[in-house]
Amino acid sequence: MIATMSKKYNFVKKNPIGTLVDAVVLPPGESIAAWVACHCVDFYKDVSAIWKWILATAADVDPSINIEGKKFRPDDLGFSHGDVEYRWSSEEVSAPEYVTRALQWIGDQINDETKFPRDTIDEAEARSIFQTPSFAALCGQIFRRIFCVYGILLTTFSSTVETIDGMTIHLNMSFKHFMFFCMEFDIVSKEEMDPFEELLQPLRKEYQLSKSKRARSA
Repeated sequence: MIATMSKKYNFVKKNPIGTLVDAVVLPPGESIAAWVACHCVDFYKDVSAIWKWILATAADVDPSINIEGKKFRPDDLGFSHGDVEYRWSSEEVSAPEYVTRALQWIGDQINDETKFPRDTIDEAEARSIFQTPSFAALCGQIFRRIFCVYGILLTTFSSTVETIDGMTIHLNMSFKHFMFFCMEFDIVSKEEMDPFEELLQPLRKEYQLSKSKRARSA
């Protein structure tokens, strides 16, 4: 079961409404660490909601949604889950099971208050945790696994997504927002992006064009 999530860090500054490129830029006076932490939670919530939506509305449309569907190894996509409690990178699992396991792992990390601070603790204490190397490494793992989940949803389940009213637009916009954030802060490496390069080429061009326009208008 995918973990529910109510955690949010309201003390982290937000950007005014604008383009997606405007949305991912670090707000003046905010720290990168807090900005990334806040978006770890937000992107997890978004992609989890999309996955639950797919499962709830499309299981009778696409047989691959079934947990017994086509199997593959997570490391086939260049992603190795080396955590002791989730050591399954060489185990063949279906795409739905991979997505569910990855999202469960992420939810477990964010809900673990020894790793992600409560959103009710003192702001200075939370920010000090955000600045630690171990927290930065965990956020990097979370972003990489969210990236892999998006890639699977956009490829393995593309035909299913198209059958759900409004899902294609929502998923594409969510993925674009996520990737613009990753590109802004160089979170996911080129090697990790390679399995889904075909999806990323137009986004990379759009991001660079939008950044150039933003720089000229500054």
